[in-house]
Amino acid sequence: MSTLDYAVFITYCLIIIGVGLYLSFRNKKKEKTSEDYFLAGKSLTWWAIGASLIASNISAEQFIGMSGSGFALGIAISSYEWMAAITLILVGKFLLPIFIKKQIYTMPQFLEQRYNSNVKTTMAIFWIGVYVFVNLTSVLYLGSLAIETVMGVERIYAIIGLALFAMIYSIYGGLTAVAWTDVIQVIFLIAGGLATTYLALDAVSEGGGPIAGFQTLMDAVPDHFDSILDKGHPFYGDLPGWGVIIGGMWIANISYWGLNQYITQRALAAKSLKEAQKGVMFAGYLKLLMPLIVVLPGIAAYYLLMKEGAADLASMSMTNDVLAGLPDSSVTKSMTDAATMTVKSDKAYPVLLQFLPSGFRGIAFAALTAAIVSSLASMANSTATIFTMDIYKPLMNTKASETRLVNVGRITALVAFGLAIIVAPMLGKLDQAFQYIQEYTGFVTPGIVAIFILGIFWKKTTPKAALVGGISTFLFSILFKQFLSEVPFLDRMGYVFLICTALMVAVSLFDGKGVDAKKAIIMKDFDFKTSRGFNAGAIALCIILTVLYILFQ
Repeated sequence: MSTLDYAVFITYCLIIIGVGLYLSFRNKKKEKTSEDYFLAGKSLTWWAIGASLIASNISAEQFIGMSGSGFALGIAISSYEWMAAITLILVGKFLLPIFIKKQIYTMPQFLEQRYNSNVKTTMAIFWIGVYVFVNLTSVLYLGSLAIETVMGVERIYAIIGLALFAMIYSIYGGLTAVAWTDVIQVIFLIAGGLATTYLALDAVSEGGGPIAGFQTLMDAVPDHFDSILDKGHPFYGDLPGWGVIIGGMWIANISYWGLNQYITQRALAAKSLKEAQKGVMFAGYLKLLMPLIVVLPGIAAYYLLMKEGAADLASMSMTNDVLAGLPDSSVTKSMTDAATMTVKSDKAYPVLLQFLPSGFRGIAFAALTAAIVSSLASMANSTATIFTMDIYKPLMNTKASETRLVNVGRITALVAFGLAIIVAPMLGKLDQAFQYIQEYTGFVTPGIVAIFILGIFWKKTTPKAALVGGISTFLFSILFKQFLSEVPFLDRMGYVFLICTALMVAVSLFDGKGVDAKKAIIMKDFDFKTSRGFNAGAIALCIILTVLYILFQ
């Protein structure tokens, strides 16, 4: 990176830290309540919610992991983004009205209201484990990978630096600081990401412009523009054809966008239900940009490396290093470092930055860093929320004051970062980290979706059935992984969801004790009314997504 790149990047860091600290300390004389710290005082507007949702979602998993998957298998990985847009419509229409009406802080609190405290505590522990040991650690690792590649900083120092950056403004300020700095982060994220895509496509066309570059990619690597993979495709196991559209990806998306604490927490912090619904719709439209920002650069990187003789599709696989064994002479001088350090597909985006001119490289790197630190701050805040409200307050100190709860939240976030820093370096043997994250969180998600969906839409579901669903999702996922490893993990998620649902129905019917009428979700709890704007936006979004799938079929 040049001096100009460093100047741009440092300016971005100072802006985020300055705004975050201002938001954290502007009302220092006023004592923060748990609602202020964990739900931003329920003051978020629709545009802040939508921006924060995207900033929290688009992290190193997408910029690094999904670009790596774009490098390896192409536009098909965009199914995660496009189907997420449809899922956000369903969440806004069917789930948010219930969650906001229940006035909950966390998803486990809803489970306590619907089932009992045992179900709540069990799922709270599950979520904390996933957030700390899968989400936080993977984002730190992937972010450090980018910093090591671009700036030459040793990976462990990059991990510590990213964690400190996120901690500076998020631990004291809580969700208010996280959500409002996310608005700035998403501007850097989108502007920097689009600039990177523009320049990458221009490099592909050798100065002919991005449209010519896009056409060149479609002509040169047509296999990378198939959105529905057939069984003969080498990466069918990751995206199993039409099973993506009608199968297990729905489970992944419903769990992530509708039942995931660090996503739904933004909507729970909305001024009103309408603001929350408009926020998720705004996020749905922003999701349409994500393949352009995070997948297309990966395809461009593949083409540019292949053009220089550094990539060979026939020999590429999930576990093989892309550049392993290639002589330095097979690449241009700007790619020498990439060739000698055994680049994996997850290094596609960082390597691509080397093609950008001075100044733009700093903007692109700022966008990447924005994605990383915003997600880290969100995950740590949500981990603190669950631990404080679902474990500490009910089980350790029922009479805790508001100040005590806020302080416990801050300490929990600090501990979460500390654990993630320790574990993150252990992920160094991964290739496509995005797929790793999806697969292993997929051990939990089928049961979670079954517990919530049956709990909401079938009032006879019992607490015992919910516990069975939570346990069986691990058991059957491990059995599938061990004895039916040839089953694609998205299909496995769909099968495990059906098994968990069937077991929960059977246990509920066999239990025969019914459910406390006060805990059952009944039709009067549903309020599916939405504004005309929401409905019109949903229809338009579905039409756009249908056209996209047809174009890339």
